[in-house]
Amino acid sequence: VVINNAAGNFISPSERLSANAWRTITDIVLNGTAFITLEVGKELIKVQKGAAFLAITTIYAESGSGFVLPSASAKAGVEAMSKSLAAEWGKYGMRFNVIQPGPIKTKGAFSRLDPTGSFEKKIIERIPCGRLGTIEEIANLAAYFCSDYASWVNGAVIRMDGGEYVSMAGEFNDLKTVTKEQWDMMEAMIRKTKSS
Repeated sequence: VVINNAAGNFISPSERLSANAWRTITDIVLNGTAFITLEVGKELIKVQKGAAFLAITTIYAESGSGFVLPSASAKAGVEAMSKSLAAEWGKYGMRFNVIQPGPIKTKGAFSRLDPTGSFEKKIIERIPCGRLGTIEEIANLAAYFCSDYASWVNGAVIRMDGGEYVSMAGEFNDLKTVTKEQWDMMEAMIRKTKSS
């Protein structure tokens, strides 16, 4: 089992990023993951042994995100690498899967991504499940991915975020703030509309 959980991140407007800032994050996240994966994988091919590789990325590896450009780019690269190797090295008995966690409060992450503590409440408000995730929840899914129970799962990317991604992505999801009375009024107005 190889778990690639390399992470380096900080918030910054992209116009303030230096080449060194970009290089630091991509070296940790993408290059570190690639070097370990390729080195271990080549050795496994030589000795004809399989393995489960699991990468931990983030939901914004899929969507992109302002203010964390190096991390979003590097994590997207890790996902592309995992899917590519799932296709190429599956024949050697190697599996490559990815977990995209949403926000989980850890000291290292939140000290760099919410240093003032002012965004935690807003984050929770946009998560349909109404809370942050836990380390144990990620660990349970990771244990499954790395077990023989998942021996036919290869190239999967699982988002685990309490519904945050789909809540932010849906064009009409802000209608959750509409009251019953407002819905009654809008429904009556819609029923009066003949055709457009």
